[in-house]
Amino acid sequence: MNKKAFLKELKRKVNIIEEALSQYLPGEDEYPETIHQSMRYSMLAGGKRLRPVLVLAAAEAVGGDVKKVIPAACAIEMIHTYSLIHDDLPAMDDDNYRRGKPTNHVVYGEAIAILAGDALLTLAFEVLSSLVEEPGIDPQKVLRVIKEISLAAGSRGLIGGQVVDIGSENLDISAETLKYIHIHKTGALFKAALKTGAILSSASEEQITALSRYAHFLGLGFQITDDILDIEGDTEKLGKPVGSDIKKKKATYPSIFGLQEAKQMAREAVAESLMSLEGFDERADFLREMARYLLERDN
Repeated sequence: MNKKAFLKELKRKVNIIEEALSQYLPGEDEYPETIHQSMRYSMLAGGKRLRPVLVLAAAEAVGGDVKKVIPAACAIEMIHTYSLIHDDLPAMDDDNYRRGKPTNHVVYGEAIAILAGDALLTLAFEVLSSLVEEPGIDPQKVLRVIKEISLAAGSRGLIGGQVVDIGSENLDISAETLKYIHIHKTGALFKAALKTGAILSSASEEQITALSRYAHFLGLGFQITDDILDIEGDTEKLGKPVGSDIKKKKATYPSIFGLQEAKQMAREAVAESLMSLEGFDERADFLREMARYLLERDN
């Protein structure tokens, strides 16, 4: 799969997710309107949709039916978006722009933004549980997926990474602490996304393990590149201000290892992610191109 074919397929998958998300969300006219408008504002504000796309791609890579995993893909994106709404709050990162638009709390106020995040997290598990109604999906696999996603989203995953990230501001932290932050804050949902697509598609344990390894290095490469873009990126393309990590005195890969070393680490992480897919056939080509794309991206 060349880059042009990859980008075309990426766009197709993103469109599938966008359409499904709009259907799962409450209508903006449903009472109480403010909370539902707030949820839709952040949920439908665009974005790369990497995590739900990875769910679809994992199912594809193991020969599964992509249509059957769409609800799970949307649920993971709801969890991701809830985390962004909360992450942007004044008590957290205090950001005013996300995906090129004013952040949720800027538009709707802090209270509604908090509740919108809570509502999206709750809706995610409602959507996940609806998978048991899908023909051909084993309820035991649904339970396993719910457990995987719960772990990824909780204090041993995303929230744990966020806590250590907050506690590390203005401190000189070790490389190991930085690695912990990124593996949990970013990598946990990447891994949950790939495992979800694979589990629901009846992948072998060997395939699930390989995709988990791929996710680990993909998430690492993604986060290192994110840190680099905060220095070298373009605000218009990123949809958020550059230099925010430096301003907040956050530890990043470039700040600890230097910019050139960080770039080399990102390249090595992508190489490792590609090695993880050696046992897969051409159905995993989209995942292979995804790893290269994340290394070269400008947003």
